[in-house]
Amino acid sequence: MRNDDGQVIRLEDYRPTDFAVHHVDLVFRLGSETTEIEARLTLERRAGTDPAAPLVLDGDDLTLTGVWLGDEALAPPRFDATPDRLTLRELPAAGRFQVTIATRLDPAGNTQLMGLYRSGGVWCTQCEAEGFRRITYFLDRPDVLATYRVRVEADRAAAPVLLSNGNPQDAGDLGGGRHFAVWDDPHPKPSYLFALVAGDLDVLTDRFVTASGRDVALAIYTETGLSARAAYAMDALKRSMRWDEARFGREYDLDIFNIVAISDFNMGAMENKGLNVFNHKYVLLDPDTATDGDYAGVETVIAHEYFHNWTGNRITCRDWFQLCLKEGLTVYRDQEFSADERSAAVKRIASVHGLKAQQFPEDQGPLQHPVRPTRYREINNFYTATVYEKGAELVRMIATILGAERFRAGMDLYFARHDGDAATMEDFLACFEEAGGIDLSQFALWYHQAGTPTLTVRERFEDGRLTLGLEQDLQRGAAGTGTQPMHIPVRFGLVSEGGADLVAEPAAGGAEIDGDVIHLTTPSAEIVFEGLAERPLVSVLRGFSAPVTLRFEQRQEDRLRLARLDPDAFSRWRALTDLVGEHLRNASIARAAGESAAFDARIVDAIIASAEDERLEPALRAQMIAMPGEAEIARLVGQNVDPEAVHEAREAALTTLARRGEATFARVHEAPAATGPFSPDAAAVGRRALRNALLLPLSIASGSPDLAHAAFAASDNMTDRLAALTLLAHRFATEARTRSALDAFFERYERDALVIDKWFTLQATAPVPEAVEAAERLIGHPLFQLANPNRARAVIGGLATGNQRAFNRADGAGYRWVADQLVALDRLNPQTAARLATAFRSWRSFEPRRQSLAMEALRSLAARPDLSRDLADIVERTLA
Repeated sequence: MRNDDGQVIRLEDYRPTDFAVHHVDLVFRLGSETTEIEARLTLERRAGTDPAAPLVLDGDDLTLTGVWLGDEALAPPRFDATPDRLTLRELPAAGRFQVTIATRLDPAGNTQLMGLYRSGGVWCTQCEAEGFRRITYFLDRPDVLATYRVRVEADRAAAPVLLSNGNPQDAGDLGGGRHFAVWDDPHPKPSYLFALVAGDLDVLTDRFVTASGRDVALAIYTETGLSARAAYAMDALKRSMRWDEARFGREYDLDIFNIVAISDFNMGAMENKGLNVFNHKYVLLDPDTATDGDYAGVETVIAHEYFHNWTGNRITCRDWFQLCLKEGLTVYRDQEFSADERSAAVKRIASVHGLKAQQFPEDQGPLQHPVRPTRYREINNFYTATVYEKGAELVRMIATILGAERFRAGMDLYFARHDGDAATMEDFLACFEEAGGIDLSQFALWYHQAGTPTLTVRERFEDGRLTLGLEQDLQRGAAGTGTQPMHIPVRFGLVSEGGADLVAEPAAGGAEIDGDVIHLTTPSAEIVFEGLAERPLVSVLRGFSAPVTLRFEQRQEDRLRLARLDPDAFSRWRALTDLVGEHLRNASIARAAGESAAFDARIVDAIIASAEDERLEPALRAQMIAMPGEAEIARLVGQNVDPEAVHEAREAALTTLARRGEATFARVHEAPAATGPFSPDAAAVGRRALRNALLLPLSIASGSPDLAHAAFAASDNMTDRLAALTLLAHRFATEARTRSALDAFFERYERDALVIDKWFTLQATAPVPEAVEAAERLIGHPLFQLANPNRARAVIGGLATGNQRAFNRADGAGYRWVADQLVALDRLNPQTAARLATAFRSWRSFEPRRQSLAMEALRSLAARPDLSRDLADIVERTLA
């Protein structure tokens, strides 16, 4: 399953390694210019393998300085070494033996931020997916599990803190200003979970007592002077630990749990056993520098990485094709945690909104792949919304199909049976089949078949008899997978005129119904409910019970009533936003044809009514009045999209809403704000969300930036401050007062990297005609650093993924500019460049002129002989 020269790796070719690695002893001698590493591997030839088979170890740009078999120094032809591979011959045919490998690295020169690198004076590792082979030669795959003992040596002044996985075992002085620390991890783990951090760091400490009474030391390490800003992350960690014990029966298993927050990190965070490494944006918070969205993000990511301790670490993946087994499952767990900690409805809406914005376009474009792919060229490019978010939806469907009690039994069986294993998706499903007494073979098609199914619903009501017709359809896409009917759980309700769920028993026949869930397993089915005293409002796909595209030609008046009456909060939101989305889709198509489409007053009035409906929590009201973004509207249009027409249609709808609702919006906005100190709790977050959501229509109605300027000046927290400043930069960009506000914001926060990332992003995402030229000026700013992933994402990613109008500019300048930046970034950090390149995934959906320009930019990238494997893979698949 190697991939050294870009060939396709196939699931069907999997086979175990010829050798098992039982234990790894590592010694790191960290230096200011070079680092020396000794890896002593305790190995054993697996039963049944060829006794003469050589040991072939993975490497990546390594410098070998020595190899030993036991105490014997080896020389060619006993081994062959290249920077990317080490082959050893004439090894013992039976029994355990030891191989020691010495390598030399230059961490400071490692701009890829994979393997061992040094940034800002801190040594750090990132090994998922294939970074350990950049440290030493190894069987670098997830099914090779071993225990680790690690000794780290460094200059005490440069690195007073020395961390690795597991529990601390020893520490001491070496003389000459150097010291050492020894860490031992008793739990077998794959190499991708190895971690090391060394540097001059501050620390915030705490304790946690587990359900069984064990005392666990907690520590969060940050850059000097920033540990106080980790207090909320520490609180989120402790809440996550308690929740996992209560909800899934999972208790932490080491004596210590460490988190390190660093500024240069490719990912959001990494779940290394006992030593989680985080991008500092998901740790550092205070009201003056972080928004409510940041607080929610920290809570989610802290929980996600902690939950990996069991779903990813104690039970890991047999191979990278099983990535959804740890990521999709853990996303489901972190979503459930956030739902329990805050508002279940608001969290579900946010999750579905993200799914539709990120995963649906992926499922419908050239980068489509199944949740459990069967082939890849570069595994780093499969850390996708399909694996994470759609993977989580599949776990959620299993929970819906089985019910809470049987789902928990299946999870308990999975933990008991596969603790310490490298498991597969089949292993996972088998536990639910056994615990739930159910056959999930048809459901498993969700893992194998790529694409978003369409669920069509039809209704007919006559003489107290309601007939529901359901039909599923899956079109073959770029992945070329199957289109067989799948098991789709459709949660539903029949709502009375008074807003209550009616109790109605279905007649015989049709699809199986279990409580409020219809189990659609055939291409189509018809369900009949009899004896109804009134015509009900049909509420389908409650809680978004399956990741499908819903086509339900329901009467508009019924959907408007559901937006007011449906007992299911998610369905209320969906009923209204679907109506708004349909209008914006039709209006965009009309604009592209030189026509116009009036915004139905009834829909507008429903949005306005939701803003002042005090029966709804404020955060939900904010979500219901928010207009879909331009990328979402483009997805709804589907083909021959004209981004300018989309922009104009959205602006026209916003103007209509603002003018018609001005009095109501002003009344709601002027309601007394909460008093007292800042709080990130759900109630306070909801109040801020609603007030800030109203700033946009009120500013449009007045045609003046005065309200936004007043909000900016009066703000006492980053949530309100950034909301006002973003409104100014996006809608009043040419005003001198806006430039002054941007300058004042910069001067206040220029020494805070996380806030300056926000400053870069809000300008790169401004949907103004000269946005590409503005982005070019931003990358010339003294504080812009292309080598820093957060900064690259702020400007390049901000324009490419957060500014549809600029990226898809009619003259192609957006495509060319992003392509040029990707080339420069690829030389430094191929992984980040490849992820930003996915912005081109929807290029075929645009009108012919833009298609041609996007294709030119992609072909110019594809023609470059020096592209990394990461970026070349994305470009080739996008063009295919």
